[in-house]
Amino acid sequence: MAEISYLTQREAAEIDEVLMGPLGFSVDQLMELAGLSVASAIAEVYKSNEYSRILVICGPGNNGGDGLVAARHLYHFGYEPVVCYPKRTPKTLYTGLVTQLGALSVPFLSVEELPQDFSTDFDVIVDAIFGFSFQGKPRPPFDDLVHRLISLNNLSSTAEKSPAIVSVDIPSGWHVEEGDLDSEGGIKPHMLVSLTAPKLCAKKFTGPHHFLGGRFVPPPIANKYGLHLPPYPGTSMCVRIGEHLALDVSAMRQNYISPEFLEDHVLADPIEQFRKWFNDAATAQVREPNAMALTTVDKEGKPSSRMVLLKGFDENGFVLYTNYESRKARELSANPNASLLFYWDPLNRQVRIEGTVERVPKEESEAYFHSRPRGSQIGAIVSRQSSVVAGRHLLHQAYTELQDKYADGSLIPKPEYWGGYRLTPTRFEFWQGQPSRLHDRLQYSLREAEGKRVWQIERLAP
Repeated sequence: MAEISYLTQREAAEIDEVLMGPLGFSVDQLMELAGLSVASAIAEVYKSNEYSRILVICGPGNNGGDGLVAARHLYHFGYEPVVCYPKRTPKTLYTGLVTQLGALSVPFLSVEELPQDFSTDFDVIVDAIFGFSFQGKPRPPFDDLVHRLISLNNLSSTAEKSPAIVSVDIPSGWHVEEGDLDSEGGIKPHMLVSLTAPKLCAKKFTGPHHFLGGRFVPPPIANKYGLHLPPYPGTSMCVRIGEHLALDVSAMRQNYISPEFLEDHVLADPIEQFRKWFNDAATAQVREPNAMALTTVDKEGKPSSRMVLLKGFDENGFVLYTNYESRKARELSANPNASLLFYWDPLNRQVRIEGTVERVPKEESEAYFHSRPRGSQIGAIVSRQSSVVAGRHLLHQAYTELQDKYADGSLIPKPEYWGGYRLTPTRFEFWQGQPSRLHDRLQYSLREAEGKRVWQIERLAP
């Protein structure tokens, strides 16, 4: 089909007038269909067993009404919605929606009752504050609510997931045609549910989930405005259109803002410098700061990489544990040269480490193996890593059998094919992102000096 159509602010307003004039729709009909579309899109992506706690923030206009309707449907879909509706519209339509939610015992919270940080109390936040007719800067209390949503953009948390932001028709604060004009960055929703047809600002949406909702556009409207919209599947009230949007990967970039990382800032010992940065990452609550990419090379010179977890480091090197029959282990046996890469996004930092790898002593592997949770110990026995498995059910079956066998709490023996490796470093590179791609790169490499091996520090061009 032809490229999907996008509406200007004027066209969106005109279509609403025609729908509610000559075509006979009432505002409550359109609001009901819009709210149901939003709830349906949420239910398609964010399942209630994982994302049950939903905060719906409603503005004073029709967009807020769409949010109230969505909250009602979400309740019936099995979610636990909470509504923040600080500037209530005294019209019968809106008071009726509030009454309906009250009959379902859906809680209403004032702005003051909301947590300052949304990241721990909610799984999904529905931004139903401002629609396409809004212009100018948000005023209290909505300016504070928008700011709290913006603060989630760069959320760093040890939680397994941060709240997903779902914007109704327009991300609040965006220009309806030009998108996010906030110099400091506006709301970056994970999902956008466009209503009637996407507005021009939707072209600037880069989140993973873009849906079209409001299955009510009749042929006279589509023909008059030359609308090309995707067909709705079956009886669905929403249709995913994200995959049809032209996403310019080449334009995706971040302009890093970081303190300068200069030669006189670094420690002479790269292990101690790594320890400092590692502690910074842990303090900043980077999720799994010990996650690292391990790259190995086979006997034919073909590289392979995978994410693993660092389990210890000191002046002797960096330790990880794995199956000695895995692909990485086979490649390390053929070629002991390997590299590690740590990336700490919230700090704009990465560390590359190159060196040679050897197995740690058996007693060291034994000690670590028995420090692991018992489930992880059994998992290490069950999984013959990198081998072909006929089905996941076989892993579960073997796991259950061993779980029953050691249910009495007896010692679980470490398998011979499982243990640790230590990478002894020969080169480090500490990278700090900087504006205009003028990144700081400081390299430590071993050199011979007066019969001793010493670390030489050099700056590399970004």
